[in-house]
Amino acid sequence: MTVERLIHVFAGSFILLSLALGIEASPLYVSPWWLAFTAFVGANLLQYGVTNVCPLGWILGKLGVPSACPR
Repeated sequence: MTVERLIHVFAGSFILLSLALGIEASPLYVSPWWLAFTAFVGANLLQYGVTNVCPLGWILGKLGVPSACPR
């Protein structure tokens, strides 16, 4: 699995989980602060799309996860 795919998996999973934990109607509800974490992840994804800088990608690269090959 490449860095880019792992970033998408982490972000998508985190957004779905944090929404489930932050919406009061959810059976998994914990706190409305989870919605703030969802916004934080969304802001990081937007920042990555604009600046092409991703701290998670840098960390995964340092851990030895291969980056996608250029086409």
